[in-house]
Amino acid sequence: MSESQIYQGAATMDKITSLAKRRGFVFQSSEIYGGQNGAWDYGPLGVELKNRIARNWWKEMVQLHDEIVGLDAAILMHPRVWEASGHVENFTDPLVDCKKCKTRFRADQIPPECVSEKKCPECGGELTDTRKFNLMFKTHIGPIESNDDNNVIYLRPETAQGIYVNYKNIIQSNRMKLPFGIAQIGKAFRNEIVTKNFIFRTCEFEQMEMQYFVKPGTDVEWFNEWKKRRWAYYEKLGIKMERLRWHQHGADELAHYAKDAYDIEYLFPMGWKELEGVHNRSQYDLTRHTKYSGKDLQYIDQDDGNKKYIPFIIETSAGLTRTLLMLLCDAYDEEKVADKGVEDDWRTVLRFHPAIAPVTVAVLPLQKKDGLAELARDIRAGLREDFATDYDQGGAIGRRYRRQDEAGTPFCVTVDYETKENGSVTLRFRDSMEQIRLPREELASRLFQEIKAYKRTK
Repeated sequence: MSESQIYQGAATMDKITSLAKRRGFVFQSSEIYGGQNGAWDYGPLGVELKNRIARNWWKEMVQLHDEIVGLDAAILMHPRVWEASGHVENFTDPLVDCKKCKTRFRADQIPPECVSEKKCPECGGELTDTRKFNLMFKTHIGPIESNDDNNVIYLRPETAQGIYVNYKNIIQSNRMKLPFGIAQIGKAFRNEIVTKNFIFRTCEFEQMEMQYFVKPGTDVEWFNEWKKRRWAYYEKLGIKMERLRWHQHGADELAHYAKDAYDIEYLFPMGWKELEGVHNRSQYDLTRHTKYSGKDLQYIDQDDGNKKYIPFIIETSAGLTRTLLMLLCDAYDEEKVADKGVEDDWRTVLRFHPAIAPVTVAVLPLQKKDGLAELARDIRAGLREDFATDYDQGGAIGRRYRRQDEAGTPFCVTVDYETKENGSVTLRFRDSMEQIRLPREELASRLFQEIKAYKRTK
């Protein structure tokens, strides 16, 4: 199946960015001042979606595994950490500038002939020589800023190093035995040469990473196992699997620490792009931190005669904000419908899995009067302990359904005059637009049942 066939009738980046602002998912940072390039703010629906993605990932990686624990390491770390990790020396991109139009490019992302001929791909002007550009944000710590490196500190470009430097602490405090993992969700910062494609590549972002420590010689087995598990995770989320594929890093792509690496790529509107990486980081990181810190980071294997060795590390690394963009693109749909309460028309709908939808259930009174609004608020109050809820009483019921469809709300509960008579409500399903009647007291249990059994059909 071709890319155009896979994406027929689906999202474009213009549609996604427009909906994101209109419905309060994502705003440009500092917009009233003209915006800050490479930075974005997450509005009411966006922060709810982001938090649910994080909780869902944490459940999958920590809650469901006895041998994986969590960590929240500091953003600011000792600068020697980044020397040991190789970031000071190797975390660079090749940079060129156009002398005419002043556009800046990564040299590895423009046609090779443009670099060799020093010709700008935009205006044809002369390009500068290629130079290395370190992606780490550098700042100073302490009351006095000086020109020497005595008080230099970096904003972390990844969360993994916080796990490595705490690995021995966690073994000792939690009595961990190989194989075991440490998971972390947190902010990272990269001084990107070019930020583009909305929130896909930004200077400030969040990562969801898990480092799995294994006995040498078992690393290939565990590498393949985590590839299977991470692929299965996206199936559970209801992602359109034809929009996912594996990409193995070639010899020219492998990071300095990697023995093997695969990316799960997603077919975004702008093409196939990395969504998550699964890496065999070998013994590189712990070996380097042993050398630079002078601390013994060997594992003592009490189940194998107290042998000492440096574990191998299998890493799964996903971008939280990049996952949010993927879910917006994957959930986006437009269809011509005949819905109860409105004439035949087109609707925009976000088909989020109910487990990650920003709002799980919206409660809608048919009218504001005759006590229906008060009854609807009471029903919402009974649901909000277990579900993310919304309340909307403005406009025709069909228009309110449309607003909830566009926000990705999987269920709507309509409160009408029959509710006053016998206590029953109407439950509407986002994907099928089917409506059923059920007693108010059965509503919560039915919602739990529908969420657990959810299967995406479109």
